[in-house]
Amino acid sequence: QVQLVESGGGLVQAGGSLRLSCAASGRTSSADYTGWFRQAPGKEREFVAAIMWSGTGKSYADSVKGRFTITSDNAKNTVYLQMNSLKPEDTAVYYCATGPTMNPPKRWGQGTQVTVSS
Repeated sequence: QVQLVESGGGLVQAGGSLRLSCAASGRTSSADYTGWFRQAPGKEREFVAAIMWSGTGKSYADSVKGRFTITSDNAKNTVYLQMNSLKPEDTAVYYCATGPTMNPPKRWGQGTQVTVSS
């Protein structure tokens, strides 16, 4: 079964950038989606972005369109989330997830903290 390990979180000032990585171990399918969700304190977990392992099928939440970019590297079995123009409201624990659908995903990573200071 697939296991996901996130990395790349941290503390950044508003307007800055971070890149999150999600490394998958185990068997993946080009037809499956892998993506990112986030959960801020006191709020429900929300969808951020997703991509198929084939590199197609990208989708984004309206709140991150134009600022975040999701990409995949099949050779490394890794999905990236490039986050630019970060805002304090982007502060959350970011979770990588994968499955035939993102509603809901089948597997979750352990999460990585992203904190954006104003």
